[in-house]
Amino acid sequence: MDYLDNNPSQEVPSESDPAQHNEEFPHTYTEDSYIHSSPKRNSEEEDETSNRVKQEDVNFEDTTLSHNEVMDIVRGGVAELVKDPLLSDLPAGVTLDEVKSQIALEYGQAMKVIVKKECGGIMPIVVPQDATVVDLKHAISRYVTLKQTREGGTTQISWRYIWRTYWLSFDGEKLSQNNKKLKDYGIRNRAELRFIKRLRSKVEGV
Repeated sequence: MDYLDNNPSQEVPSESDPAQHNEEFPHTYTEDSYIHSSPKRNSEEEDETSNRVKQEDVNFEDTTLSHNEVMDIVRGGVAELVKDPLLSDLPAGVTLDEVKSQIALEYGQAMKVIVKKECGGIMPIVVPQDATVVDLKHAISRYVTLKQTREGGTTQISWRYIWRTYWLSFDGEKLSQNNKKLKDYGIRNRAELRFIKRLRSKVEGV
């Protein structure tokens, strides 16, 4: 009390007077101002980031490749793949399907059968383990067509005529049921199949 009496001109700030408190503690408003302004700056940064991402999306969507450009990219990727020793047996200009077949063969998911032609030539054909006779026929057609393309051949082959004229046979048995699985004929990896000519059945009175 003596101190207050000796200094009558000095007023003690009341607790209800925020202005006088702020004179003694000016940092209080500075901190409050910082706290309130931070969310605003964060919001502005988020908006800027969002706009930049959207712009990148637009730029990406605007980037289109022609068919030839896409094929060049695919061929380049396949060319890199065949450098792997696992795929070293594949020919130049290999297709993606051939790469997939070779990988499946190496991992036991496919098998290779040797199809012998009447002329003595052979065709190594890769098919899935659960392939059917018709799957094998399609694989033979793809093999011959691709081989012709690589060799520059222009002969058109009628596969409908081929399958009307020849049977595929294994171990003396004709593969006469298109939907029957090869393994049900006893065909396994490295099995040898042959083309044999069909014999026309004679009809009485003709």
